[in-house]
Amino acid sequence: MRINWYRSSSIFNFCTMICKNRNCKAEFEPIYRNGIIVSRYCIPCLSKKGKEKQDKDWKKEKAIIRDNIKTKSDYMRELQRTFNKYIRLRDKGKPCISCGRPLREKYDAGHCFSVGAYPNLRFNEDNVHGQCVACNQHKHGNVTEYTINLPKRIGYERYGALLDKRKDPKNYTISDLKELLETYKRMNNELERLRTD
Repeated sequence: MRINWYRSSSIFNFCTMICKNRNCKAEFEPIYRNGIIVSRYCIPCLSKKGKEKQDKDWKKEKAIIRDNIKTKSDYMRELQRTFNKYIRLRDKGKPCISCGRPLREKYDAGHCFSVGAYPNLRFNEDNVHGQCVACNQHKHGNVTEYTINLPKRIGYERYGALLDKRKDPKNYTISDLKELLETYKRMNNELERLRTD
């Protein structure tokens, strides 16, 4: 005589369980397969778990797609934000490079030699320093004072090297930008960790 397990397991259908999800704790009738409980979670919790996994997978896939369609200007923009954040973290607690006033909670990463005129110095750490909003935005960089104070901060030797680098053209490739982006993200994380300690 052959036993139909589905029919014989029907005696288990009368008992109820409490969902193992800490947030749910609902009573439900468990689903059995061959006399064994399939899941200790209720159906709504199971469907939520499945949807969360799908969403997580889709986010990963979307990030890969987004990276594949990024242009050079997208990488340049992202690197500029990350680089500026690094300069702000590095110069936190220092005075404004132009006027010497203490930097408040909101300040800019100001370039001595502008990005428009010298794009090759855009990501040069000696060319970019913490600058108050008044000097950078309202006084158009306050370049005269910046140029006077820059050699005092970085030293005359490095200032001379910076002046020489102005003439050297620099064309960034996407791989250069990716490498710089990873470097400055890592440096930002290290500086933030040091600030919290």
